[in-house]
Amino acid sequence: MDQPLISLSNIDAGYNGKTALKGVNFEIFKGDFIGVIGPNGGGKTTLLRVILELIKPSKGKIKRYIEKSDIGYLPQVNQFDDKFPITVSDVVLSGMTKGINLKRKRNASAEKRVEETLNRVGVDALKNRPIGELSGGELQRTMLARAIISVPELLVLDEPNTYVDNRFEQELYRILKELNETMAILLVSHDVGTISPYIKTIACINKSLHYHPSNEISIDQLKVYNCPIEMVTHGTVPHRVIGEHKSD
Repeated sequence: MDQPLISLSNIDAGYNGKTALKGVNFEIFKGDFIGVIGPNGGGKTTLLRVILELIKPSKGKIKRYIEKSDIGYLPQVNQFDDKFPITVSDVVLSGMTKGINLKRKRNASAEKRVEETLNRVGVDALKNRPIGELSGGELQRTMLARAIISVPELLVLDEPNTYVDNRFEQELYRILKELNETMAILLVSHDVGTISPYIKTIACINKSLHYHPSNEISIDQLKVYNCPIEMVTHGTVPHRVIGEHKSD
């Protein structure tokens, strides 16, 4: 069996004395495209923070077979001081894990990489714009470019469609599907119907984690997993709305 990129064994984690994750076992492998779903407060973001080493678990073991610099991350909300004198190009350049110092003279290779990455997410025309002048959607695209510029082995995204318009939302998932050819992706979303054509497998979190090795999951399975979410699919597929159900 292939070696995972990251392995979590019997993980407990939380904040301020409250447990958000309990007994979580989870592995991420090269080529994975995992959709993480679950109710608000169910532990989705806590899982990402454990993986990203932003918090330490209170119990369990984590084995990482890649460097932290091999993980790209797009958080749900990005906040910048709108008066901070940095451009879109500067922000994306700062994502290069080889450690480019922005005070040094930029080289042609780095500039080309920035332009190619900005073009990939559709904001190349904004490269010289101050970061404080961007709309929410433009900022999200910029931060996606920053997350992928170094072609990480694992890309972690927390609700990446936050603040983006409907047109770019579909383009975003197309970009992610293309990126999955060269990197594993872990994607938190509240809408399994939208992401299901793109993801390969599903992890449902409601304090505990239940892994489903497919991009399809039934209402009955969601109930068994204690995962009360809304699921809506569009187009020719009939939509279904799942009501809440209580955890034990």
